[in-house]
Amino acid sequence: MIMIPNSSVFAKLLNSCIDKKSVRNGWRVHARIIKSQFYDEVFILNRLIDMYSKCGCLDDARQVFDKMPERNTFSWNAMITGYAKMGDIEHALQLFHDMPSPDEVSWNAIISGFSLQSHWVKALQFFAKMHSEGFGVNLFSVSSALSSCAGVGALDIGLQIHGSVVHSPVYCNYYVGSALIDMYAKCGEVESAQSIFEEMPERNIVSWNTLITCYAQNGPADRALQLFSLMSDQDVCPDEVTLSSVVNACSCLSAVREGAQLHALVIKSNFEDDMVLGNALVDMYAKCNRIGDARQVFDRMPLRDVVSATSLVCGYAKAANIEDARRTFSRMAERNVVSWNALIAGYTQNDQNEEALNLFQQLKRESFRPTHYTFGNVLNACANLADLQHGKQLHGHVIKHGFQFKSGPECDIFVGNSLIDMYAKCGSVEDAYQAFVKMKERDRVSWNVMIVGYAQNGHSDQALTLFNDMVLSGEKPDGITMIGVLCACSHTGLVDEGWKYFDSMTSQHGLIPSRDHYTCMVDILGRAGRLDEAEQLVKTMPIPPDAILWGSLLSACKVHGNVELGKRVAEKLFELDPQNSGPYVLLSNIYAETGKWREAIKIRRLMKDRGVIKQPGCSWIEVGNEVHVFMVKDTSHPQMKEIYRLLQMLEMETRNHGYFGAASSFLFSIVEENTE
Repeated sequence: MIMIPNSSVFAKLLNSCIDKKSVRNGWRVHARIIKSQFYDEVFILNRLIDMYSKCGCLDDARQVFDKMPERNTFSWNAMITGYAKMGDIEHALQLFHDMPSPDEVSWNAIISGFSLQSHWVKALQFFAKMHSEGFGVNLFSVSSALSSCAGVGALDIGLQIHGSVVHSPVYCNYYVGSALIDMYAKCGEVESAQSIFEEMPERNIVSWNTLITCYAQNGPADRALQLFSLMSDQDVCPDEVTLSSVVNACSCLSAVREGAQLHALVIKSNFEDDMVLGNALVDMYAKCNRIGDARQVFDRMPLRDVVSATSLVCGYAKAANIEDARRTFSRMAERNVVSWNALIAGYTQNDQNEEALNLFQQLKRESFRPTHYTFGNVLNACANLADLQHGKQLHGHVIKHGFQFKSGPECDIFVGNSLIDMYAKCGSVEDAYQAFVKMKERDRVSWNVMIVGYAQNGHSDQALTLFNDMVLSGEKPDGITMIGVLCACSHTGLVDEGWKYFDSMTSQHGLIPSRDHYTCMVDILGRAGRLDEAEQLVKTMPIPPDAILWGSLLSACKVHGNVELGKRVAEKLFELDPQNSGPYVLLSNIYAETGKWREAIKIRRLMKDRGVIKQPGCSWIEVGNEVHVFMVKDTSHPQMKEIYRLLQMLEMETRNHGYFGAASSFLFSIVEENTE
């Protein structure tokens, strides 16, 4: 048997096993060590523990550790580090407490272990305790502590750590610099992150990636593209992380041209097999409405996960291709609540609200826990359907899930806003107000939804009172707020107040009136019969009027029987939207109600000559949990005879009370249709 003079030969063999991650060869070396004179040498047993730990065989490492007749600090640290890196923080902590005299390496290992497992608060507690035990600042503990500050958004502690290392040698290290950039970025302090980057004496790819990711996530996203260009100019070669961050920035900017160029660079750099980068490309193309390109990238990915499939679902939904979105969702091998939210949102955005509610029921049956985004979408579906019953049931779920309606990392204020909107659109204004007052925090949208809800449901006084409360609370109104206020004035004929609020937009609130605000003012003046004043406002407004604004004025002309102005307004509408039947019908009815039958017939014939088709009206009502839908000239309802009998009675009542306007238009429509 060959005698080995010292254990360094075994140490080299074990290092080779570590490099090759070959635990099989490690076992063979271990067997030779047992048969050698070094079977109980601390040095070589420590190397064995290190080898087993780095090859992921912690049970083997622990057996060697437990059987050691004598241990030193390296033995303990190797075992603690092995557990910490493998995520077994419980055993790492137990050994740490059992260790006779933990040193700097021991503390670093346990702090790093907590940070890697996202136990960020615990990591910061041990970091503070380490310093209270007299250990100084070092590269590894500072990097882990800064990562933990980034994880919990602890800017105040991050600032303290920054101050403690600014005069330390570790401050010049690019790992610490990158950790500082990351901490400031995740705490939303973009300018501070940029300052750290500029102060760094040397940078590596991690430093560049961290700042590029900072701008991609916090904005402005175009700065990420500028940094990427600067990085290329300085001959720093991008890696997969760089490219995925810049592609994400292109998604935010809808910069499909730059995104396509990056895609070409990905192919050229042989990064096509990287799943994170593939996910970023699918998401970028989907958000840029290039769903075909998104699908191609998705199909070519050798490995896919729930992220890539969810991005594709979102892309199809955005492109109004809800069938392919559902098909992609159905084929997903794995789903999470984000996938469900994407499809539910797709149905809501594409006006398939009943299917959105059905999908929510399916989500619950499959035991997924809804998030605030889930409830925001399904409450919007109920609002669109005016489905109060389902809305109230969802309100119960919201309470059960413990939503607080407050800001924070998981801000759920918008769920409360969706509740208010749902109740308001279902006509249950009191329930909307109760949801409003019970919110722990409110944002501008909360006030807007409630003000608009009051206005749309005819509670104008409450809308204006709430607006005054909003201003007194310090919340600054925006354009939507003022639309709600002006609508409230319109519904109650408050012309002078309407002018006052309209003028206050520029004089008090620093807002420039948009076309929608001018439309509201035209509606206020039109309802009050001040048609000349409304026309003058349209002529002097700094924005070209659109079809909606002219349509509002034409409706007012019909109400007040102003034939001449109605004719001028209708001609404007014929130019703007010649295939819209509404202006033709309104002008025809204006003529009919003022006895100008020939002119009325001419408009109807003009409509026919231009191929303009009047879309049939549709309405629905819910009675006893059943929705009844009615179309114009519909005779399919089983209770149609009773319905028409009641309509005839109502028409008789209106005639008895001296109202004939609507009837004359109605009779003209029948006569005109029968003569065609």
